Amino acid sequence: MVKAKLRKKYSRPGHLWQMERIKEESQLRREYGYKNKTEVWKVQSILRSFRAQARRLIPLTDEQAQLEKRQLLSKLASLGLVNENAQIEDVLALTVRDLLERRLQTLVFRKKLANSVKQARQFITHGHITINGKKITSPAYMVKVSEENGIGFSENSTLASEEHPERIAVREKELKGVKKEETPAEEKEEEKEEKEIVKIAEEIGE
Repeated sequence: MVKAKLRKKYSRPGHLWQMERIKEESQLRREYGYKNKTEVWKVQSILRSFRAQARRLIPLTDEQAQLEKRQLLSKLASLGLVNENAQIEDVLALTVRDLLERRLQTLVFRKKLANSVKQARQFITHGHITINGKKITSPAYMVKVSEENGIGFSENSTLASEEHPERIAVREKELKGVKKEETPAEEKEEEKEEKEIVKIAEEIGE
């Protein structure tokens, strides 16, 4: 029996060494803490799909097109990407950051359940985070608006205790008003590698 070949759910950039794109991806990686560039390429592919649907539907006025417009806008509204009164043209204004803000990893950090976006990723992958009691281990999970208030620690997780050292550290950071995290050695190494990549791109001249 021949197994069906799985299709990639994203497409790589046409020019991997384009300097501006590398700089932007490096900034997004530091800001949102995704593991590798494949993750942001997946988000970019999802965004392109939404925009392509919108561009196709904008000039259409038949009943089927109106139905598809409502379905697309309803889906995006459920993800918190557009408001309930949005028009199909508003989809074209969506950005990669809009989608990255709806990832579980980002929301765990925004809700102050973790000290950093990287720590948020660790909590999720290690099974400490649940949504409405259901364990979610994918940092890239797109959280619906209806699920947002249900994000929390698993009852079986040691982090569920307010007295856990990591929970205390998050509260102390908030009280001190710490705005910028110290950069650990591994992050400094990542920044060094990214600078070298940018330098190569500049030499190539793309």
